[in-house]
Amino acid sequence: MKNPEGLSEAELNRRHAEKMAKKKAARDKILATKTEERGLIIVYTGKGKGKSTAAFGLAIRAVGHGMRVGIVQFVKGVWETGERSVLARFPELVTLKAMGEGFTWDTQDRARDIAAARRAWETAKEMIADPSYNMIILDELNIVLRYDYLPLEEVLEALKNKPRKKHVVVTGRNAKPALVEIADLVTEMTLIKHPFRAGVKAQPGIEF
Repeated sequence: MKNPEGLSEAELNRRHAEKMAKKKAARDKILATKTEERGLIIVYTGKGKGKSTAAFGLAIRAVGHGMRVGIVQFVKGVWETGERSVLARFPELVTLKAMGEGFTWDTQDRARDIAAARRAWETAKEMIADPSYNMIILDELNIVLRYDYLPLEEVLEALKNKPRKKHVVVTGRNAKPALVEIADLVTEMTLIKHPFRAGVKAQPGIEF
């Protein structure tokens, strides 16, 4: 530790304690003004890895609090994932509907993709309206919206009119600006480095 003033360890500790006490007092003052409690619209987007991972992390956190979680996967229905296996162990708290058929470049069938998106969205709307769920995760919904497989306004209207205390989480690249606008919390994952570019394939426990 740098100590240009030649202070004793006791004096350094005293100054540190004073500094931290001031920070705590300022933080406590701010926290005292945060009294509202309501469900949030949360968006995880961006080119970086971790969007669905973050959403499933919230699901696990919610389950830890005894909350009921509904999950609709708009794209990854054909994938066997680790998170799906874990959450399947809590059937009384988690409903996971994997309704996608893969990425659109896999199916190469626009009409089929649109039909799958509509089925998944109808399920999502039912979950959003169901008062027994505390959190709904719409995994890769942003991809569906990017390709205009669902009317954006219909989705936005459903999210804006969700039950007040219900959390809704949306993942996927290229979140529409209008969705970002109505969201309460938006995180953009930034790609800095990815092993795929170095020839490393997708691996269990990391990508799925």
